[in-house]
Amino acid sequence: MKGRIDAPRDRGWLVGIIFFILGLGTLLPWNFFMTASMYFNSRLNKTERSNGTVVSHKEYYFNNWMTLLSQLPLLLCTLLNSFFYQRISEMVRIAGSLVFIFILFILTAILVKIPMEEDRFFSVTMATIWFINSFGAVLQGSLFGLVGLLPQKYSAVFMSGQGLAGTFATVAMLVSIASDTDPETAALGYFTTPCVGTLITLLSYLLLPRLEFAQFYLDKSRSYEVETADELLKVTESGTAENGKLYGHTNSSLANGGASGEEVEVEGAGASPKQAFLTLEQAEDRDRKSTVMEVFKKIWVMAFCVVFVFTVTLAVFPAITVDVKTIYPGKWEPYFISVCCFLIFNVCDWIGRTVTTLVQWPPKESGLFPGLVVSRVVFVPLLLLCNVQSRSYLPVLFSHDAAFAFIMMLFSLSSGYCVCLSMSYAPQLVAPKDAETAGALMTFFLALGLSIGAALSFLLRLLV
Repeated sequence: MKGRIDAPRDRGWLVGIIFFILGLGTLLPWNFFMTASMYFNSRLNKTERSNGTVVSHKEYYFNNWMTLLSQLPLLLCTLLNSFFYQRISEMVRIAGSLVFIFILFILTAILVKIPMEEDRFFSVTMATIWFINSFGAVLQGSLFGLVGLLPQKYSAVFMSGQGLAGTFATVAMLVSIASDTDPETAALGYFTTPCVGTLITLLSYLLLPRLEFAQFYLDKSRSYEVETADELLKVTESGTAENGKLYGHTNSSLANGGASGEEVEVEGAGASPKQAFLTLEQAEDRDRKSTVMEVFKKIWVMAFCVVFVFTVTLAVFPAITVDVKTIYPGKWEPYFISVCCFLIFNVCDWIGRTVTTLVQWPPKESGLFPGLVVSRVVFVPLLLLCNVQSRSYLPVLFSHDAAFAFIMMLFSLSSGYCVCLSMSYAPQLVAPKDAETAGALMTFFLALGLSIGAALSFLLRLLV
């Protein structure tokens, strides 16, 4: 939505800060579980000894299952969004989701201190991941609809907050690793952090309706009335101008006298109702929303792009990249994945998203953009040929840490850039009245790409 002239000022840019926090809060569940893969794997893949010999442990493929069970709820909730949005109020969806996310993070923190058999711990963790990401999906979809009511720059701020959620989780992990406490206490501190973050997100949301700027834009009925009044005003002004021209011509003709004046007057009188009828008919046609299929035909290229970007990204990150090993064992080893995998990805992904506010190339009409998106498939073999351990089939061509870090940097920059362009281009390809439908469709295809990529990660891990 464009900013309106009569809108109050966002004092201290407080609404923008709140939407930044809300964006960060939506992706805390995904990022904190993903970044903690070392903790979960250490509890699941324990080395056991029997009579002095090492007993082979069960392979749980935690990273693959975590990725899949994090993304499927987003796809499912996107398909059911009509049920959620029409039958459950916005306050219940957003505040309720944040409360349940908060409770599940507390449960995860408590489980750190509870000894548990591996199979049971795996089952409880997977159930937690499923439910916490289900509430996260409802939260994300609801907030995307909410921020869409504000000027476009607030959507960019919201997505920037989402981009920094991963960096926030990675920094929390690095602090827990660097602490001198035992691993159990460090993990407890790590999972306490998103509890605090989710609580701040909830309080920020509850503050939002109290701000004048937010009230002005988020009052849906008022927004509809103002926009309808604007449209009617334009129609009225247009009709008045046309009638003024007709009556002006008639009066001048009458002043000149003669039968021609009467003829023109009859034409003017007859043309005015016809003009008004056509104007109202055109207005009704303009206000009629296009069908989902009509909108899809206009944005299918962008839908393909967002599916392809996330398919490539989730196929290898984090399920494959988290298994890359450093060639420098020692003090650097505990930090390697947190820095070279998660920190680089999240920072560069955020940079890629942010760059789109300054540069948008290729343009949306260009065939170069889909070509740029498809070219990202080259990152799949590049990352598979890094020092992923253990491996059975493919050779290691990029064993050095610097090579892996450089590939991850380009991989994440292109991911953030292409995703943000795809999501911002789609509503621009349709009429303003269809922008909401386009946004809902793009959210579905975004979830579809994430789910396809998560499913492909199982196959790619077996091929390494």
